[in-house]
Amino acid sequence: MLHQFSTSMKVAVIGGGPAGLAAAHELQKEGHEVVVFERGAQLGGCWVYSPEVESDPLGLDPTRKIVHSSLYASLRTNLPREVMGFRDYPFVPSGKADRDSRRFVTHQEVLRYLEDFARDFGLNEFFRYETEVRHVRLEADGKWMVKYRRLGGDEGDEVDEAYDAVVVCNGHYTEPRVADDIPGIDLWPGRQIHSHNYRIPNSFQDQVVVIIGSSASALDICRDIAGLAKEVHIASRSETVGRYGKHPVYDNMWLHQLIERAHEDGRISFEDGSVVHADVTLHCTGYKYHYPFLPSNGVVTVDDNRVHPLYKHVFPPALAPGISFVGVPSFVVSFFLYELQSKWISRILSGRISLPSEENMMKDIQLFYSQLEAKGVPKHNTHKIHGFKGLFAPFEYEDWLAAECGCHLVEEWRKNMFYATLCRVLKQTETYRDECDDEDLVQQACKDFMQYLSVDGKALVAGSTI
Repeated sequence: MLHQFSTSMKVAVIGGGPAGLAAAHELQKEGHEVVVFERGAQLGGCWVYSPEVESDPLGLDPTRKIVHSSLYASLRTNLPREVMGFRDYPFVPSGKADRDSRRFVTHQEVLRYLEDFARDFGLNEFFRYETEVRHVRLEADGKWMVKYRRLGGDEGDEVDEAYDAVVVCNGHYTEPRVADDIPGIDLWPGRQIHSHNYRIPNSFQDQVVVIIGSSASALDICRDIAGLAKEVHIASRSETVGRYGKHPVYDNMWLHQLIERAHEDGRISFEDGSVVHADVTLHCTGYKYHYPFLPSNGVVTVDDNRVHPLYKHVFPPALAPGISFVGVPSFVVSFFLYELQSKWISRILSGRISLPSEENMMKDIQLFYSQLEAKGVPKHNTHKIHGFKGLFAPFEYEDWLAAECGCHLVEEWRKNMFYATLCRVLKQTETYRDECDDEDLVQQACKDFMQYLSVDGKALVAGSTI
């Protein structure tokens, strides 16, 4: 329910990527005082490329120096720029000669778009760069104490600062999840790496590589290394990267069922009965939600990648609205979703929108979990909100947020372009990024997508992440 009155609060935003930028923009529009804490030396979060990789290629060593970038050098978006853009700042070609004007742009162009967004809305003044949030706690007086320090400082340099609210926007592309349930993998002698630490294909020259997973990164990386590797074998739960067997385009690529076992002599055997002698396993198996600055008091926990409890993936009921999360859902049009979540949060903090009671929010969460369980959705996919046929109407969540905020529902053209692109990705049209026009992406979108679902709806269950 929308109200007329408005209250201004001092709000800490943790993270200066696209979610943090969206939050800062919506909060300042609503009249709140904003401070953005960003570990890096620049804004952009996961869209800031670094050639640096971690000392532990699987990213499991807790003492390793953490590299926050997960970008590989060749990455281009797998959604059209128009779909990705904020409503307040359409992602259209700049017209400048040194910019990427294509519909599916490079990661460098996405970063420049975010930089333009921050500049044009005056968001840079809110940033504290190279500043790490060490701890967040709720005080008895209802204030949120944020403990932070400048990078490179010692424990004595930590500073406590009080805020009325905290918005967590630290992303979830830093802590790798690996396939650790493969029998024999601990004794397998080959090299293991997570896609978090993949940048360029050079180290795979003449290697036999097994890629685990069929996410967006897996689909890109398998093609990226195919030109140099001796063989590429993809282990997947579904046929979203093609039919099992030899790839129709790449002579040195095969699609298999899941890995059955890794052997001490270097062999990898698959559930389809095939066996390869591999040099490398590349885990394209996603990431863990990770909030090291939040107290481990059981109020907000991460259990098998479910951030619990969160009302509508945003508010922990016992602490609402003082702390909120932007960007937890996956398999979404991310920037646009961040904008809607941030608009909802900022208006709740100003008092223009009210939340249900803590009891009713918890009931809503439990009902949601029951629906997931009834559909057979595993706990670790709790926040993959558009990934399961029949559980959610497309863009239902985004339309709910928009309605709560009293703004327009999701545009039909945005939905249609998303559907059309998803259909192309799942069908594995090799050149979908460069063979598209408005008629392809809008006029025929729904028809193509629904026809695809009627043939192979299972692909969405374990398919690519947009």
